[in-house]
Amino acid sequence: MSTTGFRQLSRAAQLLMINQFGINVGFYMLLPFLATYMSEDLGYGAAVIGLLLGVRNLSQQGMFLLGGTAADRLGCRPMIITGCALRVVSFGLFGVFTSLPGLFAAAVLTGLAGALFNPAVRTYLMHEAGEKRAEAFAVFNVFAHAGTLVGPLLGAALLAVDFRLIALVACIAFAVLTTAQIVVLPKQELEPQRGSVLGSWREVVTNRRFLVFTLALSAYFGLYNQLYLVLPLEAQRVSGLPESVAAVFVVSTVIGIAGQVRITRWCRGRWTPGQSVAFGLACMGISFVPVLLTSPLLAASAEPDWTRIALVCLPVLLTTVLFTVGMAITNPFAMELLPIVGSERLTGTYYGFYYLVSSLVAAGVSWLAGALLDATANSALSWLPWLALLAVGVLGGTGAAVLERRGLLRREPADVRG
Repeated sequence: MSTTGFRQLSRAAQLLMINQFGINVGFYMLLPFLATYMSEDLGYGAAVIGLLLGVRNLSQQGMFLLGGTAADRLGCRPMIITGCALRVVSFGLFGVFTSLPGLFAAAVLTGLAGALFNPAVRTYLMHEAGEKRAEAFAVFNVFAHAGTLVGPLLGAALLAVDFRLIALVACIAFAVLTTAQIVVLPKQELEPQRGSVLGSWREVVTNRRFLVFTLALSAYFGLYNQLYLVLPLEAQRVSGLPESVAAVFVVSTVIGIAGQVRITRWCRGRWTPGQSVAFGLACMGISFVPVLLTSPLLAASAEPDWTRIALVCLPVLLTTVLFTVGMAITNPFAMELLPIVGSERLTGTYYGFYYLVSSLVAAGVSWLAGALLDATANSALSWLPWLALLAVGVLGGTGAAVLERRGLLRREPADVRG
């Protein structure tokens, strides 16, 4: 990670970076081990655990628009502090309660905390970064990746003692972060909102340029989820080893930490933000070509032959590399473009709507990918899921390219009406 980019940020932006690292450490310290804890220690079935995780996800995604709207009208700083403080409470509940009502309350509060925090911190950073928004979000992603790497490692170590110790340490981490935000994070000037909340939402849903951009960029989130779904499943299938799943996450995280800032700087010097988004989405889709070509040829492994395992995992790892590079190209410039296709005045509301729509599309893409995997397993059509994911990336990239070519991804679009 380049420290130069971090040093060039304001004190408030630097705190947001460290804050995101801590948020991800705390979150990924606990959530990956929650299912194991509920199953092995508390004796709950898979259906109940799946329902609880689904409720957590829905409570976050469903509240994104409200969280973004609150950031515009009440200020980003209060929403960031409130979201982080709610994480203290919700993760504490995971450590205290073993009954379903208590666990579900913790899950809902965890999701609500994310819905308040995520749009607000991105809106704050957008205002704080000035003209270097993509570069700021690149550094932001580096800290997020680092937290995602450290969190599960720390959680695994603490799990050897007790899951409740994980909850306690996570609570302490979120409490420290909340205190730091109260003490260090300065208030931003809040632009008065002249219209009503419904009026703001009406502005968002009638902004055709923003809606088309959101649909194109929803491909990013639809494909991003596959880093946690189809790629780990394929790695385990061809290798026969559950441990091979870790290789996917390690490769992706290392590239995200080591390459994000450099990739963003390289794209800035060669392409416009719109071109970067288009190329990045296309790269994410095209990254599935290696597994598309090899998956039908590789049978599931039955014996731990290490030479074979290394060879059969190469296509999945190559896909992971290209996929992560595509994400690194796309995300910072997408964050930079959102207030341009939306509104500087209602940035939080636009962010919230963007994440809400994208989360729904992501759920649909994940369902489609999983259904195709099940339907084509061990058949001559096992390439079909990968072709579908390739199509999602190419369609998203094409949509962004069309918007760019028509001048709709610039501050003064050539033809807003289309």
